Amino acid sequence: MADRTATVKRETLETRIEVTLNLDGIGKCEFNTGVPFLEHMLEQVARHGLVDLWVQAQGDLHIDAHHTVEDIGITLGQAFAEAVGDKKGIVRYGHAYVPLDEALSRVVIDFSGRPGLVYEVDFPRARIGDFDVDLFAEFFQGFVNHARVTLHIDGLRGRNAHHVAETVFKAFGRALRMALATDPRMGEMTPSTKGTL
Repeated sequence: MADRTATVKRETLETRIEVTLNLDGIGKCEFNTGVPFLEHMLEQVARHGLVDLWVQAQGDLHIDAHHTVEDIGITLGQAFAEAVGDKKGIVRYGHAYVPLDEALSRVVIDFSGRPGLVYEVDFPRARIGDFDVDLFAEFFQGFVNHARVTLHIDGLRGRNAHHVAETVFKAFGRALRMALATDPRMGEMTPSTKGTL
C-alpha cells in the first residue's frame, strides 16, 4: 500500500498553520494551537479515527479564535486530500453514531471529490469554557471545502454542550476511519462507476 501521509503548511496575514497526518496511524497526536478545547476535540479525531496527527498553529488569538479554527480546518482538509491520493481501493463512505451519556451524534462522510456540508447541531449554550461553539461549523466548512468531501453532521440530542461536541468529533473520527479503510476486494479500483473521484 502507498504511503498515506501528508504535511501541509498554510500561511496568511492572520495565521500560520502546519499539519502532519498519517492515515494509517495508531492515534498518536500532538497539538500546539493556542485553542485548548479544539485540541481536545482533535485528539478525539486522532484516537477514534486511528490517524496520527500533528498540528502547529499561530493565529490572531488577540482578536478571537475564528481565523485560527477555520484555517486549521482548511489545512487539515488539504492534508487529508493529499494523503488519500487517488482514492483507489478505499471504502469511500463512512458513518458513525456516538453516544456520551445523554448526548448522541451521527456523522456520515463521502470522499466524493465534491465539497458539501450539512451541519445540524444545536448546542445548549453558546460557549464551552472560552470556546465559541459557532466555530465548529467554520472548522468543518473549511475541512470539507479542501478535503473535497460530502459531510453530514447531526447532533441528535444532548443537554451538556461538552458532551455534544465530543460526540460530534468522536463520530467524525470513526466515520473517517471507516471511509478511509482499504477494501481488499476493491484492489486498485476507484470506488465510483465514473472511474474517478
